[in-house]
Amino acid sequence: MKVELLRANIENAKEIHAMQVEAFKELLEKYQDFDTNPANENIEKVEARLKQDFTYYYFICTEQQKVGAIRIIDKKESGKNKRISPLFILPRFQGKGIAQEAIRLCEERHGNGSWELDTILQESRNCHLYEKMGYRQTGKTEVINERLTLTFYEKKECVERSTNSWKITM
Repeated sequence: MKVELLRANIENAKEIHAMQVEAFKELLEKYQDFDTNPANENIEKVEARLKQDFTYYYFICTEQQKVGAIRIIDKKESGKNKRISPLFILPRFQGKGIAQEAIRLCEERHGNGSWELDTILQESRNCHLYEKMGYRQTGKTEVINERLTLTFYEKKECVERSTNSWKITM
């Protein structure tokens, strides 16, 4: 399945917000994290992010259809991590490798340097996705409530010298 990214702008705020609510609604019901869940955010928060000059929102598309979105925070500063927050796929399109390909495309577009994100520790499918993509838990966690703990991930590109040649590892 071919995945493409389509850059979103402020005119897309309502559409992104509606998709975000649909994608995160089930997790909101499950974890009752009313202060942190994107399904509970108002449209003004999405609009504010879209206005940030370091925010890049992309619709995730397959077969000319918008199936989710991803936000990249890229301040384009040396030594600063890029951040994924949020990434979502509409429920009927989940489990098809779409999120994996969207991450790969964003890393390609914004550079393979250092990346970070956080996700719900109790959602093993999310953790598996990020670990499969080369992200490693940092050891930092944040308890949101008795049901939900966030776990933080990082992906670093390391350059190391091996005898006579340079080797890049992820």
